[in-house]
Amino acid sequence: MTHKRWKVATIAAVAASSLLLASCSKASDNATDTSSAAAETSATAAETSAETTAGASDSAAASDSAGASDSAGASDSAGASGSAAASGSNVEPGCVPTTKEKPYIAIVSKGFQHQFWQAVKKGAEQEAAKEGATISFDGPASESDVQPQLDMLKTALTKKPDAIGFAALDSKASEPILKQAQEQKIPVIAFDSGVDSDIPLTTAATDNKAAAAEAAKHMAELIGNKGTVGLVIHDQTSLSGIDRRDGFVEWMKENAPDVKLLEPQYGGGDATKSADLTKAIIAANPDIAGIYASNEGSAIGVVKGVEESGKKGINIVGFDSSEAQMTAIRSGVQAGAITQNPVGIGEQVVAASMKALKCEGLPDTIDTGFYWYDKTNIDDPKIAAVLYK
Repeated sequence: MTHKRWKVATIAAVAASSLLLASCSKASDNATDTSSAAAETSATAAETSAETTAGASDSAAASDSAGASDSAGASDSAGASGSAAASGSNVEPGCVPTTKEKPYIAIVSKGFQHQFWQAVKKGAEQEAAKEGATISFDGPASESDVQPQLDMLKTALTKKPDAIGFAALDSKASEPILKQAQEQKIPVIAFDSGVDSDIPLTTAATDNKAAAAEAAKHMAELIGNKGTVGLVIHDQTSLSGIDRRDGFVEWMKENAPDVKLLEPQYGGGDATKSADLTKAIIAANPDIAGIYASNEGSAIGVVKGVEESGKKGINIVGFDSSEAQMTAIRSGVQAGAITQNPVGIGEQVVAASMKALKCEGLPDTIDTGFYWYDKTNIDDPKIAAVLYK
């Protein structure tokens, strides 16, 4: 798929004349699966939203301190909250710089109740205060609620925002609505799982494939590069779900061929469903050596499922942070996890939106980084700064 963006370059001629060239280029990743991951009990869950008007705010301690880390598995670009300064060439076609004193940015995330999304919201609020913008932050009750998220995106459009921040649960399902935003010349900034589309100007996110590969590396070390490993993945429709599954699987196949990977199970990021899946995995595979969980809700569910099964010696590698995961890691029930920089992600969504509204070029992606943490480094200031409860 070819993505079209405006790039402008000025070439000085010897005779002091200048020539303006316009070209269109951008490449995308392979298209995503479209399997359904609907949760049985969340279809009628109440939608939760929060609207924040930017005011005075303190700086985000998490993003300020999340630079290059000495800890094992830290991404080179970890905590890339400063990467908004990176210039790029993606500008909305026909862009006219905004003259609004307080631009309105509508942000629709993949969820709301998990602490990860609350941390993203916090970062967005902080950057909005700094930039002089107004934001709204909405997300469905469950990360399997595709239709409620689409309804939120439609509602956001009716409010005529100046820019939209969006993390898609289902890229293909959201494409028609995003096209409406494009037709209305509303710039779209993707974040977290992003959107498999040429419409967003940039994506502020963790390199999920690299982060999942780091998780696989630590799992292999924990189990001595052999044994049976289960996977509890939050979904198979969002890019984050796909990349965190594939990054883990691909690293294992290439680097630890003696590790037997079970078929991924999908729990919708729901802790209860993930716990039930975990107990079923353990019952069917008494020799299980480890279980990988791809997001906060999945990891909390895997920990719960292992504890309820009574099975000892299972190595759990998770993703994201939460009080439950941190407690499990400190107690030794969970070996460790990959943490992102959610506050930094929220900041980048707003910062990139403001640049788009000023017709400033944006890069294809803004890498917000990741870290591996376990009980040996959980209290390291650099790690503590990007953990959230």
